Amino acid sequence: MNRVAILISGGGSNMLRLVESMAGDHPARPCLVLSNDPGAGGLARAAEMGIPVAAVDHRPFKGDRTAFEVALVEPLEAAKPDIVCLAGFMRILTAPFIERFQGRMLNIHPSLLPRYRGLKTHARAIEAGEVEAGCTVHEVTPALDDGPILGQARVPVMSGDTPDALAARVLEMEHRLYPAVLRRFAEGDRTPISLP
Repeated sequence: MNRVAILISGGGSNMLRLVESMAGDHPARPCLVLSNDPGAGGLARAAEMGIPVAAVDHRPFKGDRTAFEVALVEPLEAAKPDIVCLAGFMRILTAPFIERFQGRMLNIHPSLLPRYRGLKTHARAIEAGEVEAGCTVHEVTPALDDGPILGQARVPVMSGDTPDALAARVLEMEHRLYPAVLRRFAEGDRTPISLP
């Protein structure tokens, strides 16, 4: 049985979908929900579900990423995860941290990578006149929003769309895509999948 640690920064809606999916004959179980914000709503939700939680507040480190990551690794390593899922974790991680977990760290990004790496993906897609947007689950590498693509889900961009309206439709697909990819990944299958 694979042990899965999930890193969040906010309400944790993708974390909840991942946790809910890890039941029955699923080859993985959650072992930790970890946040860079002690006030993240997702921590309380995870604790209510009986999942161990931890927080390492990034603010006292005042931009010292290395020191922050040294502290972040402690609860993570203690949980002995086989897979690490970034689910709305809003801190850029350094290469040494990523390399420690490379090959077993996943991320979900709200665009059809390699398009629109980074932030404000929905506004950028609308401004560019895209007819479709979506989300991507990929393995994490030291390059931002890069790494082998494990799954994508597509969402049409509607006439008159706002970034918020598009983001809400993409989030619905994130909630379907991430659990589907995690299950396959935990089974040892890295073949990319596509949801319409």
